[in-house]
Amino acid sequence: MGSIPLSEVNQMDQAAFVEALGWVFEGSPWVAERAWATRPWSSLEMLHQAMCKMVEAAPIALKLALVRAHPDLGSRARMAEASVQEQKGAGLDALTAEEFDRLQRLNRFYREKFGFPFILAVRGKTKGEILQALEERLQSDKETEFETALEQIYTIAWFRLSEAVGA
Repeated sequence: MGSIPLSEVNQMDQAAFVEALGWVFEGSPWVAERAWATRPWSSLEMLHQAMCKMVEAAPIALKLALVRAHPDLGSRARMAEASVQEQKGAGLDALTAEEFDRLQRLNRFYREKFGFPFILAVRGKTKGEILQALEERLQSDKETEFETALEQIYTIAWFRLSEAVGA
């Protein structure tokens, strides 16, 4: 996928904008749909902030649906291409059997405790750092972890937007 100039993004109608950037927030094109009305954006940062504000303003049920739209890290389930590439870049496609079992066990504990998947912006992280973060965050309370999950989603969205939209 090539980079779309911000000037072109600012000129898109809502349908084209959602088509081009609706995937940035995993399984939640409603974020792009709502952010479209805040254009034009003078920078990529402004576009990102507008999208994040749409999430912040959303009802808790919609935020929870966004969090739950993310796949488990290291999952072999079907997931968005962006997630596949991000996880592959962190080595999660090359786990040993022991690492895979550990990750699956920790993911299961996490989901049971919090009611949503463990979310981490994995770009630039090793599989060891990911496993360590998962173990550490299992110690959090639900409210803190929900806010942390949203912050990680905003970081993931920033990475995705940075690749999708150019100057």
